[in-house]
Amino acid sequence: MLSKKGLRVLSQRAKHILESSCPAKCMSTAPEEEKYKVRGRNVLDVMKERPLVGDGGMVIALEKRGYVTAGNWTPEAVLEYPEAVRQLHREFLRAGSDVLQSFTFYAAEGKLKSSSTGKNYTVAEINQAGCDLVKEVAAEGDALTCGGLSPTPSYGQGKGKQAVQDEFRKQVEIYMEHDLDFMLAEFFATIEETEWAIEVMKASGKPCGATMRIGPTSDKSDVDSGECAVRMAAAGADLVGVNCSFGPVTSLKTIEKMKTSLDAAGLEPFLVMQPVAFHTGDCEHNKDGYHEVPEFPLALESRSITRWDARKYARAAYDLGVRYIGGCCGFEPYHIREIAEEVHTLLYFLRNFIIVHYCCVFYNTA
Repeated sequence: MLSKKGLRVLSQRAKHILESSCPAKCMSTAPEEEKYKVRGRNVLDVMKERPLVGDGGMVIALEKRGYVTAGNWTPEAVLEYPEAVRQLHREFLRAGSDVLQSFTFYAAEGKLKSSSTGKNYTVAEINQAGCDLVKEVAAEGDALTCGGLSPTPSYGQGKGKQAVQDEFRKQVEIYMEHDLDFMLAEFFATIEETEWAIEVMKASGKPCGATMRIGPTSDKSDVDSGECAVRMAAAGADLVGVNCSFGPVTSLKTIEKMKTSLDAAGLEPFLVMQPVAFHTGDCEHNKDGYHEVPEFPLALESRSITRWDARKYARAAYDLGVRYIGGCCGFEPYHIREIAEEVHTLLYFLRNFIIVHYCCVFYNTA
């Protein structure tokens, strides 16, 4: 029998392990404690405690529902069909997303022309509406908000660093006005433009991350994917990783290579993954990934991953140390639900394993 002192020591030890290994929200029977809440906290502090579950893809999901035009993939729906955007945010929230990202993909000058009305929208109009919607829905639950930056027409037109960064600043200023929790540069194909985006985000003082649409080989400027990760971290990105273009299996290979390069360079940013929800093994070495397959964009259903595939991806990402696990194009709320359940299951067993382990250690040393 344990003495009262022994029971007290064991209780204190177990409490410490529980608090440092898993948030109360992952246990359906445990009371929620304010310290484990996500909303209102610094995203980097949360990731020190546990992985975050991201949301899924907005453009393809909304295109399937009739609110976005395939191939254009720009976010006029925040103004033309706000209820559709609001509802999709809400579905991701209910499915278990810890982070909701504003639907402001490609919201840069020169991209924002409505396919239905022909109207040209401004950066301010789109981004203001996108921020309003994501903050409204995030406030309905326990979620952080993220503002995204995407590649600019200015970069492709060779207008130079100043012009490109001016485009980024227009969006960052609006994200700051709305006090979004952090920012993420996504869908970048070249490390140079990615670094320019990171510099602008970093100047805001908010946590920021960067993800590139690259596979295990290199970016479009032939910079090795591992080197891309090192350069993103060196530029100041708090989160580094991949999104879009490639499915989970291929993206896991890329993130493993990135991790190896980061470790060799002595850099420790948090890792983030948001792959597409399609099988892309046959285009692993293409620079554009699934964008080059004959099924793109309107016959991708035959390549869709299953809910079980989403769970396997979440487990593999967790095992690699990825701290932000989400999805991009093709990831529906039901995929995110599988990711959330898998992550919470892993955390549940981890913390209970630790309790059993320390109980055994205590008994063996008592």
